[in-house]
Amino acid sequence: MKYLYEFIGTFFLVFTVGMVVIAPGAAPLGFAPLAIGTVLAVMIFAGGHISGGHYNPAVSLAVFLRGKQITATTMLIYWVVQIIAGLVAAFLVIYLKGAIATAEAPLVIPSVNVSAILIPALLAEFIFTFALTFTVLNVATAKGTAGNSFYGWAIGMAVLTGAYAVGAITGGAFNPAVAVGITQMGITSWSNIWIYLVAQLAAGAVAAFVFKAAHPDE
Repeated sequence: MKYLYEFIGTFFLVFTVGMVVIAPGAAPLGFAPLAIGTVLAVMIFAGGHISGGHYNPAVSLAVFLRGKQITATTMLIYWVVQIIAGLVAAFLVIYLKGAIATAEAPLVIPSVNVSAILIPALLAEFIFTFALTFTVLNVATAKGTAGNSFYGWAIGMAVLTGAYAVGAITGGAFNPAVAVGITQMGITSWSNIWIYLVAQLAAGAVAAFVFKAAHPDE
């Protein structure tokens, strides 16, 4: 059941990303991060008690490296489920957007060329993926915050903040499943996918080591 919950949560995250950034029907200027951060928070509250509410391979890596939360096998299955969910969401977004596109309201897919700004793109994705995974570890896995009622919103707001701060540089993925989804949608190219994956997975690993250094008893 936890794998199904990871699929559902990741699907709605990537699906929302595509639906609010691709025209026709894109969110008004500046509102897309609100929808994305909110749907992530909602899905975490909905599924966190079953699967942990990762919906992100970088989060799963951070939680695994943090220790005592999930096994390597569970992490790898989460990765597969999350990536498949991102691809399914991407295909559905393109289908729905294409179905409602007209001559007066054509299909408009925003384009992000991160290879042209390689170092800024790597830094932007690393910084806010670190912020996201660091937040997850501290609000959803630490003894000091156990049983809190705000963890979903804290995690969702980390993504919202990152999207506003550096979305213009990379599109604000902070998540390999989202990166795969937006690539399948045509927002960025497959030749650039490594930039997202390297920065995001490295950030998740660093966040885990920082957490372990600050919480040696956990």
